[in-house]
Amino acid sequence: MRIIFCGTPEFAVPSLWRLAAEPGISVESVITQPDRPRGRGQHVSSSPIKEAALVHNLQIYQPETIKSDSAQEFLKRVAPDAVVIIAYGQIIPARLLTIPRLGWINLHASLLPHYRGAAPIHWAIANGETTTGLTTMQIDAGMDTGPTLLQHELKIGADETSPELAARMSEIGASLIVDSLLRLDRGEISPQPQDSAKATYAPILKKEGGRIDWTRTAEQIYNRMRGFAPWPGAYSTFRGQTCHLWGRPEKIEAARESGAPGEIISSAREVYVICGEGTHLGLEFVQLEGRKRITAREFANGARITPADRFV
Repeated sequence: MRIIFCGTPEFAVPSLWRLAAEPGISVESVITQPDRPRGRGQHVSSSPIKEAALVHNLQIYQPETIKSDSAQEFLKRVAPDAVVIIAYGQIIPARLLTIPRLGWINLHASLLPHYRGAAPIHWAIANGETTTGLTTMQIDAGMDTGPTLLQHELKIGADETSPELAARMSEIGASLIVDSLLRLDRGEISPQPQDSAKATYAPILKKEGGRIDWTRTAEQIYNRMRGFAPWPGAYSTFRGQTCHLWGRPEKIEAARESGAPGEIISSAREVYVICGEGTHLGLEFVQLEGRKRITAREFANGARITPADRFV
């Protein structure tokens, strides 16, 4: 089977490695985003998929936009049996979808039709889900609306963060994508339409989504801390300064369970924040804007917390 692999981030790398090593599958080319400035220093660098493709001496194609005429000509020239697409980062125009005979096969990090969209791993954790999964599908002109092939369900750890879950899912997904391709080619599975009436959505993350709403329960805030790691994280404002926070739900004695959401309780050993419904977040680390991350105890000592202090 001759395929093109289309992807960009680290999440897609295990699938490319597995496909490149699979007998009976030939990766004819890899399509990935152009080299761009990345990181704090904004140095121009390659995508993780490009780096992986170089290791395997695979042909690399980096169109500025997949919608270009030259991209269409490239796909027609290669004429693959299938295009595997995983987190590429651009919308595929409808006119390209019919070029491979088996279609464009996508690995999506949810049990579709749940959590369609750009950030399914983040939102599943942020919403307190305990299970999630992976779906392979043939993409169509919609957003994650195409017919599904195979699914794999898995548990979300109680303290698992988005990067941790993504790393786990990317390894499992590599086997699922290979199995889907081979079984589809042999006629052992048929694409199944999704029930759009059951669809839920996982929109792209925005910075403002990381602001903590202290009227939520401590458990809900903790889920968002895990889900929105590493970006946008979970942040609040203290004495006019933005600060990122890390912590976990804790139970404290009933006598200290009163106060307004966002109020800080500091003792010789512990620092808590009052949350919604009388719950408490045990504060572990604080990072004021422009400074290094410190422990909650160091923060409380340095700030000399008073009864009037609170996060807003």
